[in-house]
Amino acid sequence: MGERVFVTGAAGFVGANLVRLLLAEGYTVRVLVRPGRSPITLAGLPVECVEGDLHSPDLVDLLCDCRYLFHVAAHYSLWRRDREELYRSNVDGTRNILSAARQASVERTVYTSSVAAIGVKPGQMADEMYQSPPEMLVGDYKKSKYWAEQVAHEAVAAGQDVVIVNPTTPIGAWDAKPTPTGDIILRFLQGRMPAYVDTGLNFVHVQDVAWGHLLALRHGKTGERYILGHQNMTLKDFLEQLAALVGRPAPRFALPVWLPLTVAWIDEQVLGTLGKTPSVPVDGVRMAQQQMYYNTDRAVRDLGLPQTPISEAILAAVHWFQTYTLGV
Repeated sequence: MGERVFVTGAAGFVGANLVRLLLAEGYTVRVLVRPGRSPITLAGLPVECVEGDLHSPDLVDLLCDCRYLFHVAAHYSLWRRDREELYRSNVDGTRNILSAARQASVERTVYTSSVAAIGVKPGQMADEMYQSPPEMLVGDYKKSKYWAEQVAHEAVAAGQDVVIVNPTTPIGAWDAKPTPTGDIILRFLQGRMPAYVDTGLNFVHVQDVAWGHLLALRHGKTGERYILGHQNMTLKDFLEQLAALVGRPAPRFALPVWLPLTVAWIDEQVLGTLGKTPSVPVDGVRMAQQQMYYNTDRAVRDLGLPQTPISEAILAAVHWFQTYTLGV
């Protein structure tokens, strides 16, 4: 039996890929799942499931006998009305699990932050040394991830061994929710993407992100953060590559800046009145108006982060969606 690790957010996109890697590498894996849930992303895996959440009073007991912790769980929402839950889950939840890990004598924690916490460096690639002022981060999701990172740094200052990883935009299998980028791929496969937003992102194979977590555990420096990413490219170029790989025409038209913002505002007003979540949040459109490019040299150099071609990541995502979502 291998070393026991504890994983939060194991049912999510990154978490599900991380769990599979840990099992393949010989670790014994204990995962935190919400009561009554049976996630498809964990079905059939030889993991120990314990029920609870980041606010459970028995977190210390749940972490008992675990040598390492991967804190991957996060609440993701770009809707302004979710502000309270974002801070409760991402900031308070991180504080709770790190406190429990310290009390349970967990040897090392890898905390999954996001490049969202770093922000955007206008006209340049941001790296681990760059930090947007928190008030300049677009939306409460980004702000909550920034403040969650500060909680991790406070834990390090108090003597806890925590390494921070900041994934960019993962692509690949087990994107069950799906993520915003996974939703773009899915809508393209369904023929529901006639146009695109003129933006830019850093894309990375989700399996490389999983490896980045494990490499951070093995080689990362306490208190440091590592951007887990690969290729900077425009959404237009990404869609053209996707189209070429699946043999379909790419969207030809870029939406004018004002149009998605107007649609998002109306969407939030109407659906918010009905108590429903908007499909196009205003903060999501505001984020998409920025070029979100990052330098990933540190993780490649210091951790040995793999750099799988983005074409392989796209094909993995397409195959997964066709198998599990579209039934092709």
